[in-house]
Amino acid sequence: MSDTTVTPGRLPAHRYVIRGGVVLSMDPAVGDFETADVLVEGKKIVAVGPELDAGDADVIDARGRIVVPGFVDTHHHLFETALRSFLPDALLFNDGSGTPSADPSYVEYVLQKFAPVYRPQDVYINSLVGGLSQLDAGVTTVLDISQIHHSPEHTDAAVQALVDTRRRSAFGYFEGDGRVGAAYPDDAYRVRKQWFSSDDQLVTMVMGGEVYLGDDVLTRSWTIARDLNLPIAAHAVGSFGQGPLIDAVARGEGGSKKDIGLGPDVLLIHMTGMSDFAWKVARDAGAKVSVAVPVEMVMRHGTPPLLKIQEMGMEPSLSSDVETTMTADPFTLMRSALTVQRMLVNQAVLDQGGDHTGMPALLRTRDVLRFATANGADHLGLGHRTGSLTVGKEADIVLLNARALNVAPLNNAPGAVVSLMDRTNVETVIVAGEVRKWQGKLLDADLDQLSRELEKSRDYLFRTTGIRRNLLA
Repeated sequence: MSDTTVTPGRLPAHRYVIRGGVVLSMDPAVGDFETADVLVEGKKIVAVGPELDAGDADVIDARGRIVVPGFVDTHHHLFETALRSFLPDALLFNDGSGTPSADPSYVEYVLQKFAPVYRPQDVYINSLVGGLSQLDAGVTTVLDISQIHHSPEHTDAAVQALVDTRRRSAFGYFEGDGRVGAAYPDDAYRVRKQWFSSDDQLVTMVMGGEVYLGDDVLTRSWTIARDLNLPIAAHAVGSFGQGPLIDAVARGEGGSKKDIGLGPDVLLIHMTGMSDFAWKVARDAGAKVSVAVPVEMVMRHGTPPLLKIQEMGMEPSLSSDVETTMTADPFTLMRSALTVQRMLVNQAVLDQGGDHTGMPALLRTRDVLRFATANGADHLGLGHRTGSLTVGKEADIVLLNARALNVAPLNNAPGAVVSLMDRTNVETVIVAGEVRKWQGKLLDADLDQLSRELEKSRDYLFRTTGIRRNLLA
């Protein structure tokens, strides 16, 4: 072999091999390897296996590292980054239950007070910093649920931020506050033509089709999505009164002008508190489900439907939702899904006196790693391009340091990733073959300057709304 190891401070060239790592491909046809290599040329993975002859390719030394596909977040509200941790104890909305700490609520403060004062420049810096932060944590693909489309200018700022982040993104074109001049959903035609003329680009488009917007808007948004051949995403939260609305869509009664029924192009977010009928239709139609387990538990969306998903023979993808209340890193998402599902099953077994009869299988660490990679890519319609280390797919790859103090010595790779690791273990991040984080440092980003700009946006938002930040609450 005549390949050359990349020295510190130098980036690999157009053709390089990731050599000697523990490889978890997340592709059953490829398999996993205690020691193997991944050869990348341009955007694509061209070989996976032990002791590859890579010719004169540059070498990324992956000894002591676990090599995995980039993580995928199928539901993140990036425009809220300046409001991180502002509502750490809040519920989704004040349901009148009198529960202590139910006020302030997310809907009241974020959507009704803060969102209307966002300027396009606030949308841009929030989305850019939120995206770079996730990239630093190994999330190479996101669905940005961008509910901030007050005007075409807001829309363009949101898309530009995703483009400038230079990671794989699905731009979720959702509603804004409905002000005069707002163009949702019809502006989707312009957005598709201007920004997404090709489906073979790093940033793609998803149509938001919320069931609570009323029959006319619901029908229009779903009709436009299918006219433009775009995937559809919609929230489905039983505690927010959306169960009957999802049932209506499942029956094909969501709109008065056209049957907008569920199909394989639909991603339903949360699916907490939904009827058996809606679940059966969703499954039979091939619809996908994204769960945001930490937020669902904290904000009273309802019990994360992990057992129901198993019962239906489905699998979820994982999502972070809102950083106003919970972190957006993939390790928290995976651990939360694993521990909640196992808690529910374990308690049911204990309640039956140790009898496992009829119980769902316990999730394993490898399962939630699949949810966070291959499933996420598939649910965004990107499974042919990313989500696994498969020859011919684009090289979205993360190298995780398994020699770090919080992991070593390595005894089980999926277990180490899911049960032990955090964002500090993310050493190298590659998107479509381009190294974006190298030896622990995010590249091509002036983080100090970006932080200052984000703080200016935060100060404007709080000043304009008249809401006071309480650092010690």
